[in-house]
Amino acid sequence: MARQADRRQTSVWRSIDWLTIIIYIALLSFGWVSVCGASYSYGETDIFSLATRSGMQIVWIGTSIMLGFIILMLDDRFYDTFAYIIYGLLLLLLFATIFNPHSIKGSRSWLVLGPLRLQPAEFAKFATALALAKLMSTYGYNINQWKHFGATLALILLPMLCIVLQRETGSALVYLAFFLMFYREGMPGSILFTGVAMVVYFVVGIRYAGVYMGDSPASVGKFAVLLLIQLFSIGMVWVYCNHRIAWRLALYCIGITLASMLFLRLPFNVVYVQLAMLVILVGYLLWLGLGTRIREYFFIALFAIGSASFFYAADFIMQNVMEPHQRSRINVLLGLDEDLRGAGYNVHQSEIAIGSGGLEGKGFLNGTQTKLKFVPEQDTDFIFCTVGEEEGFVGSAGVLLLFLALILRLLHLAERQVFRFGRVYGYCVLSIFLFHVFINVGMVLGLTPVIGIPLPFFSYGGSSLWGFTLLLFIFLRIDASRNLVRS
Repeated sequence: MARQADRRQTSVWRSIDWLTIIIYIALLSFGWVSVCGASYSYGETDIFSLATRSGMQIVWIGTSIMLGFIILMLDDRFYDTFAYIIYGLLLLLLFATIFNPHSIKGSRSWLVLGPLRLQPAEFAKFATALALAKLMSTYGYNINQWKHFGATLALILLPMLCIVLQRETGSALVYLAFFLMFYREGMPGSILFTGVAMVVYFVVGIRYAGVYMGDSPASVGKFAVLLLIQLFSIGMVWVYCNHRIAWRLALYCIGITLASMLFLRLPFNVVYVQLAMLVILVGYLLWLGLGTRIREYFFIALFAIGSASFFYAADFIMQNVMEPHQRSRINVLLGLDEDLRGAGYNVHQSEIAIGSGGLEGKGFLNGTQTKLKFVPEQDTDFIFCTVGEEEGFVGSAGVLLLFLALILRLLHLAERQVFRFGRVYGYCVLSIFLFHVFINVGMVLGLTPVIGIPLPFFSYGGSSLWGFTLLLFIFLRIDASRNLVRS
């Protein structure tokens, strides 16, 4: 038995995807250089001292590599067997953190254990991914059955709720990345489309809410959103039901809309026309569903009702529920406010830092914006601006190419899994990394909301580095055993 175990372990080490580990080491190395550049102050003589953030990051990197080695030593069946237990323990830890008396920058998401500070939300990602993989790999699971899909959503919503109650909304939004995995595993594309449509409604509706059509009291934002809801619904009728009916509905919709535009010079709100048309469209879809017994008509009607409800609810929350600083951040992102001294300060300073780097950058430890501490959180959430300033466009492109290589490699590894457990977990890892990189780099460039999530392997701190290492190396361990014969 001992010999068989040794042979099995040797086979696992030969099967490990070393290319991914090389990319991981490269990202850690570039990440340390960036932390060093972001935290360095003029006059420091020892960047390796544990009294500096660059020195402490070496400790986090070393412990992360050790953690990865330990994960590779464990049997891959450990993660399948104890997936729910790990998830339950992390969920309890998240719940306990809500009542944490220590508040750091307004967030209660940190556990303070003497000199050590841990953020359970970073570890809950791999635990949730394991639980999802366990559930979705059970015999008879079908994501298109509502009871199965509902149980899957519950696994995501529970940690999200706990993290929101910790006042860490940005970390909670990361869990939306799992919907990419759902789509790969058979979730209808209409659900993913609905999510994208909601984002479009919010951006268009809020961005143009204060713009009026001609001399009328009609808001361009509300008018455009209601028109989009009708067009999207008609498009779904075209795809899922009947082409001829879709054409007829489109002609009525466009014709009445154009006719209503003739009354723009009158003190008449044409938004009410769009509302009436939407109500008629929903009623007609319900009538078609009852008459033809085609359930897709009911789902499209539900989509239209949900879309309108979401838009008006989002508008109400934006104006009456959100705190002023939260509204300010959204307004800055949408271009409604500039506020270079307030909500837009971080992004503005990071854009200056990146732009000042030029093509080749100012060189290691030579950045002026970062050295003079103009960019808040420049060694955590906004660390990519340090890359842009010191390494320039060339270095920034190189870092993004490394992340692209990691994501493509994870895609390849996920697709070659023999068992559904490994594939689901692999796509969970891929989705989380993709979300973090896209949102973090986007918010530094002013393209996405500032929600305060770290850049994998770059942002300073042990919790995020350990969390991403756990995510990645558990998948590498599962992948290494994909072809082993089970005894």
